[in-house]
Amino acid sequence: MASENSPLLAYRLLGEEGVSFPANGAGGPGGAPARKLSTFLGVVVPTVLSMFSIVVFLRIGFVVGHAGLLQALAMLLVAYVILALTVLSVCAIATNGAVRGGGAYFMISRTLGPEVGGSIGLMFYLANVCGCAVSLLGLVEAILDVFGADASGSSGFRVLPQGYGWSLLYGSLLLGLVGGVCTLGAGLYARASFLTFLLVSGSLASVLVSFVAVGPRDIPLAPRPGPNGSSLPPQVGHFTGFNSSTLKANLDAGYAKDYTTGSMMTFASVFAVLFNGCTGIMAGANMSGELKDPSRAIPLGTIVAVAYTFFIYILLFFLSSFTCDRVLLQEDYGFFRAISLWPPLVLIGIYATSLSASMSSLIGASRILHALAQDDLFGVILAPAKVVSRGGNPWGAVLYSWGLVQLVLLAGKLNTLAAVVTVFYLVAYAAVDLSCLSLEWASAPNFRPTFNLFSWHTCLLGVASCLLMMFLISPGAAGGSLLLMGLLSALLTARGGPSSWGYVSQALLFHQVRKYLLRLDVRKDHVKFWRPQLLLLVGNPRGALPLLRLANQLKKGGLYVLGHVTLGDLDSLPSDPVQPQYGAWLSLVDRAQVKAFVDLTLSPSVRQGAQHLLRISGLGGMKPNTLVLGFYDDAAPQDHFLTDPAFSEPADGTQEAGAPALSTLFPPPRAPGSPRALSPQDYVATVADALKMNKNVVLARACGALPIERLSRGSGGTSQPHCVDVWPLNLLRPRGGPGYVDVCGLFLLQMATILGMVPAWHSARLRIFLCLGPREAPGAAEGRLRALLSQLRIRAEVREVVWGEGAASEEPEEEEGDFVNGRRGDAEAEALACSANALVRAQQGRGRGGPGGPEQGDGEVGPATALTFLYLPRPPADSARYLRYLALLEILSRDLGPTLLVHGVTPVTCTDL
Repeated sequence: MASENSPLLAYRLLGEEGVSFPANGAGGPGGAPARKLSTFLGVVVPTVLSMFSIVVFLRIGFVVGHAGLLQALAMLLVAYVILALTVLSVCAIATNGAVRGGGAYFMISRTLGPEVGGSIGLMFYLANVCGCAVSLLGLVEAILDVFGADASGSSGFRVLPQGYGWSLLYGSLLLGLVGGVCTLGAGLYARASFLTFLLVSGSLASVLVSFVAVGPRDIPLAPRPGPNGSSLPPQVGHFTGFNSSTLKANLDAGYAKDYTTGSMMTFASVFAVLFNGCTGIMAGANMSGELKDPSRAIPLGTIVAVAYTFFIYILLFFLSSFTCDRVLLQEDYGFFRAISLWPPLVLIGIYATSLSASMSSLIGASRILHALAQDDLFGVILAPAKVVSRGGNPWGAVLYSWGLVQLVLLAGKLNTLAAVVTVFYLVAYAAVDLSCLSLEWASAPNFRPTFNLFSWHTCLLGVASCLLMMFLISPGAAGGSLLLMGLLSALLTARGGPSSWGYVSQALLFHQVRKYLLRLDVRKDHVKFWRPQLLLLVGNPRGALPLLRLANQLKKGGLYVLGHVTLGDLDSLPSDPVQPQYGAWLSLVDRAQVKAFVDLTLSPSVRQGAQHLLRISGLGGMKPNTLVLGFYDDAAPQDHFLTDPAFSEPADGTQEAGAPALSTLFPPPRAPGSPRALSPQDYVATVADALKMNKNVVLARACGALPIERLSRGSGGTSQPHCVDVWPLNLLRPRGGPGYVDVCGLFLLQMATILGMVPAWHSARLRIFLCLGPREAPGAAEGRLRALLSQLRIRAEVREVVWGEGAASEEPEEEEGDFVNGRRGDAEAEALACSANALVRAQQGRGRGGPGGPEQGDGEVGPATALTFLYLPRPPADSARYLRYLALLEILSRDLGPTLLVHGVTPVTCTDL
């Protein structure tokens, strides 16, 4: 079990002094990256810069000017509550075990599985790629606003030529700078980020000081275009300094048109802009592969960064509301430059935040891509991203991401893509919340994070709030992202992914199944809700594939257990030989496409093993009520593995590497004449044991001759017509009279009706043969049977046959049950069985002929009989007569084709609503 989920196996004892614990998540094949980043440099700095971005300099006035202070604070509080809920989930997952490279993708994929994790990881990667391009183009536009040759205003060095080609060139040059930093490794990125952090902090400090140090002033605003192309009169904004009147005027909302887009602002649109600038909480988690102690650094650094940015935003909101009038806030989003003691420092802050956001997005994207490539979820398309340097830096993933960012830069303006990027981020945040929620709901004992400030309520609220924000920001992008996630998940499901990660879905299913099994009270069982719950005993599945599939059709949504008995005594064995066999049997279930459980046992004899399985298989209210056995005869078993397409080994080499062929996991079929694991005496004794345990019994003979189309999973409507014949009377003890209404006869009818409900058997005609006594008039019994079938809602063709002539119908009942009367000699009993066999075979060739026995040969030949249901007599009480009983069953069912001999002991039908 040495895998990535069992890091404790990698611990090494140092002797008597202690234990050497490896760094969390460290190690792994190949050139693992050196973990050298601290909490501050690896988490706090990139997260702060990502959450500030350019919004902190260019959108404070936009938010406060349109929404007012009160609504702006409410927006900020709601936004940070949403982010804080996700942060709590991140902290919980990060402190529950070793976190490796890939950040959010690693957390999601190792919890929700490769299908969901891979799809969301790819979307999160694309969001980072597009986010890098958006930041770079925003930086280009900010530079051209000041230094562009076409820039308006009287200040600035207007020397840079403008146009699409020039903007693409500037963006590519800046991308080269960013890509160069990221290619050289996380250490250089951390130092560059720290330098950027110092510049941004200095710029913000100058802005905060300017609010206090600068006196009131009037700020002329650029003229705005009018409705007919003319310019509106120039406006003047006022910086009043700290003034209670200014604060009072800015308390309430005053939504107006955005001068950059001409659109009328609303609460939702302003909130979306504010939230777009805050979605950077995963910047530190994306660096998990380079952190010294990610399980400690990610939660601590992320919480510190969120608290710090929240405080700065609150402070800027209050200072702007106290000192700037509404006109200045709404008409000049970059008013920080106008009120700054040294305006160039504000420009430096704007450029630094944009540059740091692009670096954070690019290096985060490369780490996510490298993790995706290492997990090999998308095949060779991501193979270049696996390349790493000697020091463990994934420069292949960086170059791969650099190329994609360059392609996105060709699109030029990315205003519409900004909403898509934010929605993709929110999908990842919702997935992290869902991962933590799933772990909490699953109640797995190994989910015990050291960070305890969360609950399933916070996780659920985080999922709901992220989904709400997605549709609030862009309903179209939200719907498209969910559709893309579904398509990617379907692709990964079809391709198949690693199974060693552990699926939280399995833990959730276990938790729910256990809960509902406890609520499944056997004392509340009712006959109208009865369904067959089968235990099929299989010696060698090579010769039992048709029976395997037929039993799967007979279960009707009930329990289906494949049972196998391995002969042996655990006292004389070094280990349990049963446990290693489960993998082969589960593979058999998958290949055969049957919905069955597997239950194996070790026993000195097959009979004792069958008793064990009958008693202990199942759980609670889901326990087998019907035992299914193959018929005991001298026919040589066939090897269906050789002819069944589902069990043919792939010739194209697509079989999983290292996995043995399924045909090698089971021994070849028994050769004719070779000794058998079960004696005929024990075979009949097993049937008797099941009946004593109040289990129904089904013996299946010649199932290998069943039509292939009837065993398929599709509809049998296009196959050739067949019949299903039911003989609900004990043919070895003919007595005449209404023998079809006993419990066993009704059980036969129920099982045949259930088979007819299967799509592959819909087209088969159900025929019920009513045996008339020698003194019984034709028609009377048929009328009673048709009335019963009408009450049971069973559609079937009823045919009368004369049977029982010369039989001693007045013989007294025997205590031993419904086996052939003890006073009948062997020759007479065999003759009776031969006659019954001839009767059944004669009716198998009939279609719409009139009633009668085999002597009535004037019936029209109809569809062939695909399956025959016969009444299975109860075994005799005297075990000395078991062999005679089995011989009579062999004669009765000889040459009938596929046959099920059925004995039911429990009521299964009900005429009530």
